[in-house]
Amino acid sequence: MKSNTKYNYAGYLYILPWIIGFLLLQLVPLINSLWYSFTDFQLLGSPNFTGLANFKKIFSGDQTFIKSLNVTFIYVLIAVPLKIAFALFIAVILNQKIKGINLFRTLYYIPSILGGSVAVSVLWKYLFMNQGVVNNTLAVVGLPAIDWLGDPRYALGTVSMVTVWQFGSSMLLFLAGLKQIPVSLYEAARIDGAGRARIFWKITIPELSPIVLFNLIMQMINAFQDFTSAYVITQGGPLKSTYLYGLMLYDQGFKFFKMGYASALSWILFVIIMFFTSLTFRSSQSWVHYGDSK
Repeated sequence: MKSNTKYNYAGYLYILPWIIGFLLLQLVPLINSLWYSFTDFQLLGSPNFTGLANFKKIFSGDQTFIKSLNVTFIYVLIAVPLKIAFALFIAVILNQKIKGINLFRTLYYIPSILGGSVAVSVLWKYLFMNQGVVNNTLAVVGLPAIDWLGDPRYALGTVSMVTVWQFGSSMLLFLAGLKQIPVSLYEAARIDGAGRARIFWKITIPELSPIVLFNLIMQMINAFQDFTSAYVITQGGPLKSTYLYGLMLYDQGFKFFKMGYASALSWILFVIIMFFTSLTFRSSQSWVHYGDSK
């Protein structure tokens, strides 16, 4: 009994740094932001309780909120499905037995190591600027230049591609899942005369569906909170066509010093993310296949 207690204390000691970090850097700020959302906190002054005033203003007269929310929804609808589909496509290719495949796997994972950094966003901006690499390449083949970042029709799609390009983590999970699919399933399907497309949709996709669910939820949460790429590349323009929700939060809190208002916006985003996450979990009952389920 004493031995078990000793091991328990050792375990608590090991996780103590995480507990301290969680309390100081996550839980306390979370509680504070909830309190600030009901105040007129201006960052440099003392907060005064105003009840639901911030939320009433958001839903009744803030057109920027509606615009930012629409842009964010479109961004999520573009970036998340494309990222997951592209990650699965590359994972299937990298699952083949090809000479030097480990090198290719490493190269394809490098963008995710870099992450959503400022450096990547700056690089993307230079690639798609008016005199950037992409337009110069189009000129070489005789095609007209496109204002990728200055035209509202193309700006959001261009920014979304930064997220799609960083598909390495999702690809790695899909690749691990592909390795776990029993070869006997494919052999039986081929004996029955199934083609590649049928095998993919009837075996590969159902077997990978739990990983698809995980990637979908994680990438959706990340996309709703995205900030860096739009801020560095377009600053929300042109005509607020790339004004993501994260940009609005930043502007309200650190540009206009309306920290109470920004806190209210952040809790609305939290509810939105929770709603779509719950909706995804509920829908998964009809399309996610688990190997041990009957």
